[in-house]
Amino acid sequence: MEAQTHLDVTEAAKPATVKYVTEEAAIGMHTERLPFTVRIAKCEEDLAKAVSIRHQAYARHLPAVAATLDRPEALDRAEDSVVVLAESKLDGTPLGTMRIQKNCTGNLVLEDSVDLPAWLKGRSMIEITRFGIAEGRMGRLVKTVLVKAGFQFCLLNDIEWIVIAARSPLDTLWEKLLFQDVFPGFGFMPMRHAGNIPHRVLAFDVPNAYETWTQARHPLLDFMCKTHHPDLRLVERDEAAWAAVARLPEVYRDSGLNPLAVMP
Repeated sequence: MEAQTHLDVTEAAKPATVKYVTEEAAIGMHTERLPFTVRIAKCEEDLAKAVSIRHQAYARHLPAVAATLDRPEALDRAEDSVVVLAESKLDGTPLGTMRIQKNCTGNLVLEDSVDLPAWLKGRSMIEITRFGIAEGRMGRLVKTVLVKAGFQFCLLNDIEWIVIAARSPLDTLWEKLLFQDVFPGFGFMPMRHAGNIPHRVLAFDVPNAYETWTQARHPLLDFMCKTHHPDLRLVERDEAAWAAVARLPEVYRDSGLNPLAVMP
């Protein structure tokens, strides 16, 4: 479940919308600095910031659900989960958050409600949940950078698929990114793990993202793959990160989805 409406992510990449981002031309690539950072929550203070945004976002649209989200959940601290936090550079104010769960040691949360089809069985997957954005002019950009962080996380962790359970109208965010229906023709299905609120289950083949978006001439291709965002900081420059980058398909090694390409 997520908690943000009006998710027109294609607007976030338009120059008029991102007027507070600076550019640095490069051969085939460019760099954009953001007025915020995006990183993995590392301490209780970070987690508290993420929870505050999560609670506020859900309170705007699902107050009954928000009432249960005023404190961290067990999954926030689970071995296969990370909480991602966007913070203002100006004063550290939290601007957005999401939780990423891998299926390394167990099922994804949405598998409590649906049995995934055979073509996803045995695949490495993540599920993005608790997606929340603060109100304000930067909302669309924060949202889009968080989505990019999800793809970056997948490539650095050898993840093949992103799987999402999204209620209306939040499903349009993922549909516009060319996510496919996991259950074509079924539409929105009640999710037991989400209070029986109807959700649509969607998935994306991450290793083929560049090809998929290129063939579709997707408006976010440049933002996602041809733009470096140094303020998107999911990893440290260490041996594990370099090993992950070495495993990337060649098309991604010098792309905007490789954070080490521009880390200081």
